[in-house]
Amino acid sequence: MLQVQSTHYRPFLKWAGGKSKLIEQYIPYFPQSFTNYYEPFLGGGAVFFYFCGAKPDANKFISDINPELINTYSCIKNNVEPLITLLKTHQLQHNRDYYYQIRSSASAIARSHWEGSEIERAARFIYLNKTCFNGLYRENSKGQFNVPMGKYKNPTICNADLLHSVSVALQCATVSLKPYDEINPKNEQDFVYFDPPYYPLSSTSNFTTYSRYVFKEAEQIKLRNTFVKLANWGVKVILSNSDCAFIRELYADFNIYEILASRAINSQAEKRGKITELLITSY
Repeated sequence: MLQVQSTHYRPFLKWAGGKSKLIEQYIPYFPQSFTNYYEPFLGGGAVFFYFCGAKPDANKFISDINPELINTYSCIKNNVEPLITLLKTHQLQHNRDYYYQIRSSASAIARSHWEGSEIERAARFIYLNKTCFNGLYRENSKGQFNVPMGKYKNPTICNADLLHSVSVALQCATVSLKPYDEINPKNEQDFVYFDPPYYPLSSTSNFTTYSRYVFKEAEQIKLRNTFVKLANWGVKVILSNSDCAFIRELYADFNIYEILASRAINSQAEKRGKITELLITSY
C-alpha cells in the first residue's frame, strides 16, 4: 500500500468536492507502480498533492479548463514571492465592500481572462476563494464569478508557508490549460485520475457549473468513452463520481467501489451529512 512519505503537501485552495478528507479511503485502490501521473480535472488538487509526497519521482501532468485556476497554479510555481506580497495587501483591505469590488473586477472581462497581470489575477483568485461562500467556484453563462461573500470573521487569505510548500511541489509538475481529452497517456506506465463534476443525484443537487462549461449526461458519456479507450491501452485509470444508477450503468464493466463522503454544500442543513460516492478503477 502507498504511504505518505516524510514530505507532506496539501491543497492551498478551498474547493467544492475536494478530496482531502477521502484520500485515506482512496489509498488502497491506487496503483502500486506508475511512471507518469495525470490529473486533468485539477480543482484543489488533493490527489496530486498526495502523490507529491507518496510518489515524488513520478512525472506529474496536471491540467484543467479553468484559465484562472491554471494561471494561479502557474504563478505559485514560478512567481510565488510577488504573489504573496499581493495577497498580504488583500488581507489588510478585506471587508464586505472590498470583496464585492474585487469580485466585480474579476467579472469585468469574462469572455476569456480576468483583467490584470497574471500575478494580479492569481492573487485575486486566491482572495475570492478564501473569502467567498464555502470556497465555491461558480461561473454564470458569461464566465463571470458570481459567488457571494462567506461569513468568515478572520479568513486566512495569505498563508505564506503553505504557498512556499505548494511552489516546491509544483516544480515537479507540468501545468497545462487543456480539456481532459487532450491529455496524452499511452500505456501501463501511465496513471490517470479523473475527478469530473459529479452527475447530480437529483434536480436540486444539479451543480455542474464550476465554469461556464456545463458537464451533464452527454459529457459523462463522452468521459466514459475516454476512460474505456485509455483502459484498452493499458493505462491505469481511476474515476470518482456520484453513487447513482446512471454512473453505475456507465461503468458496469469496471471495478466499482463505494466511498463514504460528507455532503457539505446544501442550503438545508438537515440534508448535509454522510453519503456514498463511487470510485471506479480500470484494473
